[in-house]
Amino acid sequence: MIVQPLPDRSAPVAVVGSGAMGAGIAQVAAAAGHTVLLLDARPDAARLAVAAIRKAFIRQAAKGRMLDAEADAACRRLRVVEAPGELAGAALVIEAIVEDLEAKRALFAQLERIVGPDCLLATNTSSISVTAIGAALTRPQRLIGMHFFNPVPAMALVEIVSGLATDPALAAAAHATALAWGKVPVRAASTPGFIVNRVARPFYAEAMRVALEGGGSPATLDAIMRDGAGFRMGPFELMDLIGHDVNFAVTASVYAGYFQDPRFAPCVMQQELVNAGFLGRKSGRGFYVYGADGPAPLPAEEAARPAPARAVLRGDLGGPMTAIGARAARAGVELQRESHEGPSCIEVNGACICLTDGRSATRRAHEAGQGGLVLVDLAFDAAGARRLALARADQCGDAAYAAAVGLLQAAGYVVTPIADVPGMIAMRTVAMLANEAADAVNQGICDAAGVDTAMTRGVNYPRGPLAWADMIGLARIEEVLRNLGAVYGEDRYRISPLLQRRAMGTGRFHGA
Repeated sequence: MIVQPLPDRSAPVAVVGSGAMGAGIAQVAAAAGHTVLLLDARPDAARLAVAAIRKAFIRQAAKGRMLDAEADAACRRLRVVEAPGELAGAALVIEAIVEDLEAKRALFAQLERIVGPDCLLATNTSSISVTAIGAALTRPQRLIGMHFFNPVPAMALVEIVSGLATDPALAAAAHATALAWGKVPVRAASTPGFIVNRVARPFYAEAMRVALEGGGSPATLDAIMRDGAGFRMGPFELMDLIGHDVNFAVTASVYAGYFQDPRFAPCVMQQELVNAGFLGRKSGRGFYVYGADGPAPLPAEEAARPAPARAVLRGDLGGPMTAIGARAARAGVELQRESHEGPSCIEVNGACICLTDGRSATRRAHEAGQGGLVLVDLAFDAAGARRLALARADQCGDAAYAAAVGLLQAAGYVVTPIADVPGMIAMRTVAMLANEAADAVNQGICDAAGVDTAMTRGVNYPRGPLAWADMIGLARIEEVLRNLGAVYGEDRYRISPLLQRRAMGTGRFHGA
């Protein structure tokens, strides 16, 4: 069996399936120096894919990203084959065909009879159990998952997924091969969604729930997640880009795979889009309307309010409220600091501004007997964020609210109001991402470093969920989840046993 990355660059790598994923994998393998055999059952599909890959290499050379000689050599390493029998000499075969268990099983059963005994068989499945695919093989130990991300040449992550029968030496070989191809491999166990497609579910689910509850429009919530929480794309625009048929199918697959665990339940809002054929960018309409006639999606923003002359910062130094106060002070607001045993807050002209803790502002004001309560959402970096979301308690009067808005605007934030939903949008989403990541680690799917690498390199999160939880504080994450659970009364917000343990113990997922 292979225990090193493919050492003989003359030994071909075969890719079966020449769609976007298969073509991307073929391009990466050819660029890494391998002869690549590309096979597709569809007439001319592989030939057209090879032509497109060769154009991509030529473009890279024209932009100075490859030498002309390197691009020419990579182009010559691409070969179209017409039948599975021509793959007999491959050292590695990567399957990238339709996401159908029986189709994959049939292909690998055929390949097993063709390739040599030391050939590594890999599936690029994004959601089907590697164990289930391998069960049809005579030697299931030779099958590994190598889940690349689209577009393959640009995306660094590869999930190396072991089924129950996978030989650990083959997992090591696949990991080393991905490294040799310039990728960032992360090991995972074969469970529904692996790492990324499981841990990412709350990014979409919490946003849709907030929208369903009238928390804000997709444009408003997307703007908060981009300009406040630091994500490259908001959840609604990302779902439109992925395609609602694809995104909904992945959610349904993970939900079914975990036997209807409510944490992964699909959303009726997205089901309706799929039913209507509003699949996102590819159909011209999803959460947004695309094309020349589509209205520009504008987030809600507060009109300018007068800056207050002074404010009081109460609580321990450090954290987002201190950063907000420092920004306001630099803009000329006289800031007085006072010690305070409760949560950090800024008091200004009858308003008390606090960071959300998972309760609604109205509930929190009622429990504290505090009428002018205004909550701010989590920001990736409160000291540098462009936008900050705000929610007012029902008990908060207009004058107090205007004072809170004026202070935040003086501090340089674009202030975006949302309705008073529990946990707002960024805080509840990050807390749920951290909780899901903790559960993945707790269940042995991956380790803490692996889940953070997967989410930053696979879906471009600004920070790994567990590193983010460390920064926010595990006790605060636990508090947010506990409060969400109390409001909704749903098992969806149950707290991972590992998160609870770390909160009581080291207080961190990374480091001492």
